[in-house]
Amino acid sequence: MTDETALFDAIRAIKLSGAQTQSGRLTQTEVDQIRRTLMASLAVAHTKGMKASPAGVALIHSFETLRLVSYKDPGSGNGLPITNGWGTTRDENGGPIPLGATWTRDKADRLFARDLSSIETGINLLLHGKATTQGQFDALCSFAYNVGLDIDDDTLAEGLGDSTLLRRHLAGDYAGAKAQFASWNKNDGRVMAGLTRRRAAEAALYAS
Repeated sequence: MTDETALFDAIRAIKLSGAQTQSGRLTQTEVDQIRRTLMASLAVAHTKGMKASPAGVALIHSFETLRLVSYKDPGSGNGLPITNGWGTTRDENGGPIPLGATWTRDKADRLFARDLSSIETGINLLLHGKATTQGQFDALCSFAYNVGLDIDDDTLAEGLGDSTLLRRHLAGDYAGAKAQFASWNKNDGRVMAGLTRRRAAEAALYAS
C-alpha cells in the first residue's frame, strides 16, 4: 500500500460514514483521523525510505559552507532568507532566524540533520516507490535542500515536486532528468556561478 493510498482510503472512509457536517467541512475527529494516517505515512517514508549517503552529505556541505553567525542571502534582492549553519533557514522552533544570531557547531549540525531528514522523507514520498540509485537519491537530496521540496497544491515548478526533472526521473528518462539540473541555476532571475557549479556537481552525482 502506498502512502497516497492509505491517506485517500481514510478520506473515503470518512465520506462513506456520512458524518460530515452540513457545511461540508470535516469535523475535528475526521481531521485527527486524516492527520494520524498522514503522520503514519510520513513515519514509514522516513524509516523505510532511502537516506542520503556520506557522499550526498559531503556534496551538500561542500556548497553550504558552515557559518556560525547568521547572514543575508547574498543572491536574493531582499536578502532573504536569513541563513545560518549549513544553509539552514529555520531556527529550532521552525521560525525565521534573526540576523546576526550566533550558533555553536553542535547546533548547526543538529539543525542540518533535522532539515536533511525532512528532505529525505519528502523525496521518498515524491518518488512513489520508483527505483532510484543511491547517486540519484543523493543528487536529489542536494537539489531539494537548495531549492525546496515544493510539495503543495499548485503545479508551479518552485522546487523538486513540480519540476520537469522529477517527472522525467519518474518516467525513467534519466538522461533527460540529468539535463534538467542545469536549468536551476538562477536566483531572482539572475544566473549565479555558484548555483551553476552546484547543479553540475549534482548532475554528475545523479549519473554516477
